[in-house]
Amino acid sequence: MRSALLPLLLAAAFTLSAAPASAAPMPLPPAEDSALAALNRSPRHGEWVDVAYPGHAPLRTWVVYPERSSKAGVVLVIHEIFGLTDWIRSVADRLAGEGFIAVAPDLISGLGPGGGGTDSTASRDDAVKLVRLLTPEESAARLSTVRDWAVKLPSANGKLATIGFCWGGGRSFAAAAMTPPPRGCVVYYGTAPDSAQILHVQAPVLAHYGGDDARVNATIDAAKAALAKAKVPYDPHIYAGAGHGFLRQQTLREGANQKAAEQSWPLTITFLRNHLK
Repeated sequence: MRSALLPLLLAAAFTLSAAPASAAPMPLPPAEDSALAALNRSPRHGEWVDVAYPGHAPLRTWVVYPERSSKAGVVLVIHEIFGLTDWIRSVADRLAGEGFIAVAPDLISGLGPGGGGTDSTASRDDAVKLVRLLTPEESAARLSTVRDWAVKLPSANGKLATIGFCWGGGRSFAAAAMTPPPRGCVVYYGTAPDSAQILHVQAPVLAHYGGDDARVNATIDAAKAALAKAKVPYDPHIYAGAGHGFLRQQTLREGANQKAAEQSWPLTITFLRNHLK
């Protein structure tokens, strides 16, 4: 009996040893409290660029390049209502780690004390006040200026998508109605455009929402109906128990925010790769 079992046991052992290891989880952007440390240890090249904005102060922009030999798609990263923070810069760095050129403009450039931007404000509340002064038209004009600059970068492949968070999520959704439209738009807990603007949306939209974010989520059904009628792809995901800002606040809400981050980020990267290749 023992001799009969031995070949089976050896075959089983070989099968286990030959089986490939399970894939490692996709790295996430850091939570807010570890964003600066993540930036400081990043191997990627990030730099500040002043993008000319005729008639206004230049748009201070954080650009991170991927480590690759071929040209890359561009992801325009649109900040939260808190302005261009270390956390947003760390998201850009993580996107570059996935092979994209990440471009994150400070949309309140020139509006702060002394003509500065987010870094010139004395507090987060002061940055919020300045962001709230931006009209939809002005924020769209600033984003269009940076987009036109970014797609012409020598290392860019000419294709661009947007991603935005909170206030920036709403701006990313609205960017789907730009002319020309981006290749795709990712929305993290941002409101949909109003009933007039959504009729002009042309780019496919991937959207992520916390289940406990009723104010923002109230705009989902109308967006679904309008974009289904227009035959524009809109793929909303709602994560149970997660709150607004879950990708930045991953440690909150008893694991629900972390789970939402872990589920949403791979979908985001896959979407961007599909539309920027």
